Amino acid sequence: MRALRHLNKYFLKYKYRLLIGLFITIIARIFAVTVPTFIGDSIDLVRQYISGQISDSDEFNYMMIMNLLLLLGSATLAGFFTFLMRQTFIVVSRFIEFDLKNEVFEHYQILSLNFYKKNRTGDLMNRISEDVSKVRMYVGPAIMYSVNTITLFVVVIGYMISIAPQLTLYTVAPLPILSVSIYKLSVAIHKRSTIVQQYLSKLTTFTQESFSGISVIKAYGIEPQTLTNFTELSNTSKEKNIDLAKVQALFFPLMVLLIGVSNLMVIYIGGKQYINGTIEDLGIIVEFIIFVNMLTWPVATVGWVTSIIQQAEASQVRINEFLSQEPEITNTITKSTPITGNIVFDNVSFTYDDTNITALKDISFTINSGQTIAIVGKTGSGKSTILDLLGRLYDVSDGIIKVDDIPIRKLNLIDLRSSIGYVPQDAFLFSDSISNNIKFGKTNATDNDVIEAAKNSVVHKNIIDFSKGYDTVLGERGITLSGGQKQRVSIARAIIKDPAILLFDDCLSAVDTETEEEILNNLNRISKNKTTFIVSHRVSTARNADKIIVLEEGKIIQQGTHNQLLEMDGYYKELYLKQLSEKEI
Repeated sequence: MRALRHLNKYFLKYKYRLLIGLFITIIARIFAVTVPTFIGDSIDLVRQYISGQISDSDEFNYMMIMNLLLLLGSATLAGFFTFLMRQTFIVVSRFIEFDLKNEVFEHYQILSLNFYKKNRTGDLMNRISEDVSKVRMYVGPAIMYSVNTITLFVVVIGYMISIAPQLTLYTVAPLPILSVSIYKLSVAIHKRSTIVQQYLSKLTTFTQESFSGISVIKAYGIEPQTLTNFTELSNTSKEKNIDLAKVQALFFPLMVLLIGVSNLMVIYIGGKQYINGTIEDLGIIVEFIIFVNMLTWPVATVGWVTSIIQQAEASQVRINEFLSQEPEITNTITKSTPITGNIVFDNVSFTYDDTNITALKDISFTINSGQTIAIVGKTGSGKSTILDLLGRLYDVSDGIIKVDDIPIRKLNLIDLRSSIGYVPQDAFLFSDSISNNIKFGKTNATDNDVIEAAKNSVVHKNIIDFSKGYDTVLGERGITLSGGQKQRVSIARAIIKDPAILLFDDCLSAVDTETEEEILNNLNRISKNKTTFIVSHRVSTARNADKIIVLEEGKIIQQGTHNQLLEMDGYYKELYLKQLSEKEI
């Protein structure tokens, strides 16, 4: 139960609703308890009329009608307040579910990239959906039935003791056995529930990855193998669920058995007491039988509620594992720090925690506001890492990055990232309209702004050829578009933001040279007063930059302008000559 303490803050938030629910529950149970009383009184009236204790038939009819009306009224009010009870507790559980999902999602967003490298998407989705749903069952039905059961036990057993203490003792005698059985079964349920949730996460992850990579699966013709792997995983998950179901299946038969024993106790002991004269009214035995059966469902729910609590605890443990993780990148600066774009890398080194690969080694360069710097180099030389560090997606291992002469860690993180327009190497688009994907960079952008950005990224003509134009809804990850179109929409999304710093990470690799030239001309015009970083494998993309740096194995091996680098022997000149010869061919 320790893990579920995390939910106490939500119980405090909705304490008044919960207190109202408790009050309504007590009223509902009081009215429910009066129903067997009126039934018992009616049976006694019949016995008195048959025995001659009541001789006047009119009096008997009047008393019976009054009892039946009171019985009907009590049952109706009990049902009405039970309805209100369910509304109160279940609605609160939905509020808490909403709050908890928001808390988890908000925490997901502030966690650093390393977190997402170490955890799989399917597992993250499962914890915010299935695990939170399990917890909701605890804060809703479990608590509601627990309150209902406790209230009913207090009211019913209290009343039973007041009219027949000895018979009550025999009636509730099986309950301690029930408590011990529940405890032992709960331990087994908790262990099995944890395993079930883990396998559910594995299934979700496998399915999500299979759907995301369906084009690769089809291209390689490995559908049968994928199905086999899924079947093996789902069979294991099924076996774990069956193991859990076997333990849970013991609850209800055990409840029914013990309630049946209680009924036998009432009939046998109560019958003897009535014969001996210890109990004067036959209606009391009938009342006790009704009371015992009234307790059947609450007692049965004890096992069900225990199972829910165990599953909720297992799920909350999994949720808490993520909520307890602190983001590696935090925003400690509250004051606003406007960005103009003067950037200095001073002996910067960086090593990835997850792979222990040193991506950058003693990198130093300066770029002034309004200038363009191009970064070229072989695959894996550290080009993209420079852009990630500039957006503070990671913090440097050694050295320092300054923006406008201020260490990057001392900048307001929101201001820093708001001043950056970033086009990643792998263009990611959302399953939304093209217009909204472009507006993602500037949510209050007008339609004219969107069109202008699309024209500057040379994708406007492609978009208007679609039947729905800018309202065309893209498939997952923008699968509706070609690689080049996705890159150009991503560029439009960055430039519509009108940021102080533009980061282009090899974002023209999927476009032809003619389109590339047109885009570069537009970018040169747009980025006149902006600090621009261009990562590329093409000399044609880098040649107009104010400064070019060449990386190899995380180190700068060359830097200068296009003309300066062509005068030096080395990687850049070799790349230029190679691409020039390919163009001529």
